Amino acid sequence: MTVRETSLESGLRVVTHQMDHLESAALGVWVGAGSRSEHENEHGLSHLLEHMAFKGTHSRSATDIAEEIEAVGGEVNAATSVETTSYYARVLKDDVPLALDILSDILSNSVFDPAELAREQHVILQEIGAAMDTPEERVYDNFAETAFPGQPIGRTILGTAETVKAAGSPMLGEYLDRHYRGPGMVVAAAGSIGHDKLIDLAAEAFGNLAREAGPAPVGATYQGGESREQRDLMETQIMLGFEGMRYGSDDFYTAQILAAIIGGGMSSRLFQEVREKRGLCYSIYAFHWSFADTGVFGIHAATGPEDVDELMPVMIDELARVAEDVNEKELKRARAQLRAGLLMTLESPAARAGQLARQLLLFGRVIPPEELVQRVEAISVADLRDLASRIFRGRAPTLATVGPANGMMGLDAISARLGGGAKSG
Repeated sequence: MTVRETSLESGLRVVTHQMDHLESAALGVWVGAGSRSEHENEHGLSHLLEHMAFKGTHSRSATDIAEEIEAVGGEVNAATSVETTSYYARVLKDDVPLALDILSDILSNSVFDPAELAREQHVILQEIGAAMDTPEERVYDNFAETAFPGQPIGRTILGTAETVKAAGSPMLGEYLDRHYRGPGMVVAAAGSIGHDKLIDLAAEAFGNLAREAGPAPVGATYQGGESREQRDLMETQIMLGFEGMRYGSDDFYTAQILAAIIGGGMSSRLFQEVREKRGLCYSIYAFHWSFADTGVFGIHAATGPEDVDELMPVMIDELARVAEDVNEKELKRARAQLRAGLLMTLESPAARAGQLARQLLLFGRVIPPEELVQRVEAISVADLRDLASRIFRGRAPTLATVGPANGMMGLDAISARLGGGAKSG
């Protein structure tokens, strides 16, 4: 299996992982712009643009796009995140030229027809309404807005009803011209595909990309805080979090392992203590999200209102305790989980293409799997204890709840129980 990378004159990078034993290929275009790249009046525009990309070009109607890719048994889709937007396809190896032609067409020649735009705006308004009606999603949105108040990184990806309805075709075109530029884009493919062939296809398909880099997103400043949305629900959604590690941090993989130990599976501390021993909730897990310049370490739990008061102290005590007594057995188990996840990515063409693209956008280079494994293997118990102490005892908490939570302790009590201060940043 061979990984190759080439930069075109426009700054567009092309990366491939050739897997000759496969009959198919996954390929796509990743753009280093997402919801945090939006101005305030553009809130939700990245996601709307992703939807509109499939609604017709100067040479293909929306129906043509769907029929052409499905006529060869392929599939095409897209996704918007905080820092990236991706457009990708999965096809048989002989149909790679068609897939890349469609992807380049929707990114370079979309017409943004007003009638199609109105219909898609209506669809997204329904999506926003569904998110507002889903407590599990609502608590995540409230958490981000509270941790990063008044900042693009803390805003929802979907936008608001007002900003989505106000977005017109010229605004979409301006946003695309500003951010969809050669230096901020990657064409990535994995599977049965030759690198030289993809270079030729990409050079022709994306030959008109602007060569100047787009603007950098607004920097993030973690602040922390509290948000309680009272609703008459049978279950209370809880998110407790702290500032985590950025992607390039030396502690990035340490944070990933720490999250696995605390709440990454059925053997994790929180699952065993909260779910198995005490029966205080059905769902509880820990996570670590990274961004270019910050991160979030969090715990999400869902429990009945009658168990809220008891649940929170147990969660906090586990966070305080892990800085003192995390052990080698837990480290080995979490390390094995992370190592397996990294290596299993190599077996999925779609996952591998996405990994390659994100590495180029975030780090400017492809990181060999052996290097990733070495970083994970080098983490020690001392590293975990040190990071846990810095995160949980030295940084301001963020608490968000949706549902009945009147008796739950607040931020001051949480910080006191953790045994540390509540310094933001």
